[in-house]
Amino acid sequence: MSDAIHVLVPVADGTEEIEAVTVIDTLRRAEMDVTVASVTDRRQVVCSRGVTLVADERLGDLPDVPHEAIVLPGGMPGARHLRDSEALVGRLIAQDRAGRLIAAICAAPAVVLQHHGLIRGRRATCHPSFLEHLDPQTRREDRVVMDGPLVTSRGPGTALEFALALVGILRGPQVRQSVADPMLPPDLPPPGR
Repeated sequence: MSDAIHVLVPVADGTEEIEAVTVIDTLRRAEMDVTVASVTDRRQVVCSRGVTLVADERLGDLPDVPHEAIVLPGGMPGARHLRDSEALVGRLIAQDRAGRLIAAICAAPAVVLQHHGLIRGRRATCHPSFLEHLDPQTRREDRVVMDGPLVTSRGPGTALEFALALVGILRGPQVRQSVADPMLPPDLPPPGR
């Protein structure tokens, strides 16, 4: 379909599984074409808590075509592996130059984006343990920070909010709400009841 929204989610050994799966699942619920690509030489990766994920493709096998968004999960040492992937960094630089959406959560904003100069004065957040790596003038402690074509978030506990923010940006507020409603039913009793 010509109006498909193409999103790349790179993964590596040590990727934070909650962040990766929450983003992948939520964006697919919004009917986006999400490609999960391993930056390793194999499709299977072992995440930070031992969960095994099988990517759709190896990043090196993907054609070099534009994506409306590239979304980086965090986790360690997963974020370092993303940072060190020349193929991914090349795509991120092209994405940035084209003004297309780059999103990152947890360690990835500091470890990947800051390291490669892809935040450049934009407001951003990341996991609290990496916050000091961001520019003090632009770092924020909000759960999700949107600044132009850059979206960042704090960690596993903000993954759904982050993913829904991406749906809102890429598909609009009505689709965001239609995806969120069945995931967050309003009639649930408060915790502890």
